[in-house]
Amino acid sequence: MAKNVLDLTWVMLYPPTYLFAVYDSYRTTIDINLQYILAAREDAEVKMFNINSTEINHLDKRKPWVAAAWSALMPGLGQIYIHRIPSALFSMCWFISMVYLSKLLPAIHYTLMGQFDYVKSIYLKSIVDAHWLLNIPCLYFFAIYESYVNTVENNKLFDWEQAKFLKRDYQYKYFKMPFKK
Repeated sequence: MAKNVLDLTWVMLYPPTYLFAVYDSYRTTIDINLQYILAAREDAEVKMFNINSTEINHLDKRKPWVAAAWSALMPGLGQIYIHRIPSALFSMCWFISMVYLSKLLPAIHYTLMGQFDYVKSIYLKSIVDAHWLLNIPCLYFFAIYESYVNTVENNKLFDWEQAKFLKRDYQYKYFKMPFKK
């Protein structure tokens, strides 16, 4: 009954979205719990968040290869991982549009099911639109590259901001290292 309900046009987009939702909710929960522990230890006010109409954002260190891997699974997920919502929406919307208009997912589905004659007949009837199909690699590799580079840059910003914070709040001006003679 489930096979009859699933739309072949969208069926391969379900698993990456589901996997990312589970992963991101777990990772976000861990991050928020760690911030709570740090704030509770110092009895500090946590002001690391930026809440606006498009996103809830906070500066933290991320792994660039994880962002690239999520974008490789589906363009836009790497940008969501680093909280770049407008860029993620752009990548996801265009990728889904290109995949839908090119009829790529039904062709992949029938290939995986071993129905090669049906796939050949799809190609011969020009159901797969080559114009849209040829644009997919451009957007796909752009999303991977952009998520990786933005994660590296955010990590540099995090290191710079953390160094300023530690110097401002924890470095004593008149401290001198004691030297042994």
